[in-house]
Amino acid sequence: MKFLVRKAPDNFIRTINDEISSLLNRHFDTYFPQSMYFENSEKLSMPIEVADKGKDFEIKAELPGIKKEDLDIDIEKDYLNIKAKKIDETSEEDKNYKHSEFSYGEFSRYIQLPEDIDVDKTEAKLEHGILTINAPKMNKEKEQTRKLIVK
Repeated sequence: MKFLVRKAPDNFIRTINDEISSLLNRHFDTYFPQSMYFENSEKLSMPIEVADKGKDFEIKAELPGIKKEDLDIDIEKDYLNIKAKKIDETSEEDKNYKHSEFSYGEFSRYIQLPEDIDVDKTEAKLEHGILTINAPKMNKEKEQTRKLIVK
């Protein structure tokens, strides 16, 4: 059953344009899925949060399925570089995949911090796929570099 909806003349062109776009998107998305164009663009990502807690920064990164052994974190006075590796642990040659959204590989995230941090007091912890880094703000006279070990 169709309903008649009265459209204002100034919205008429916009409405027709939206309908045509919707029709074309529905038609072509079945033949050309978005994953064909943006392969691996969002599969290996690392969403982050950086919060200024006053005396320190709290950096959180979402890393589901990553083990602490597969993390490499470099920290300097005003930046943080998080590198992660996701590895395929199963090797089955008999499977004939038609579609797979599992992703494996290496990815990293470089975070420039607004203030220098105390490298010696910075700690990292990985729990339930969330990496949490507490980085205290540094006194201006210290400059250091250190590799963090994930607990």
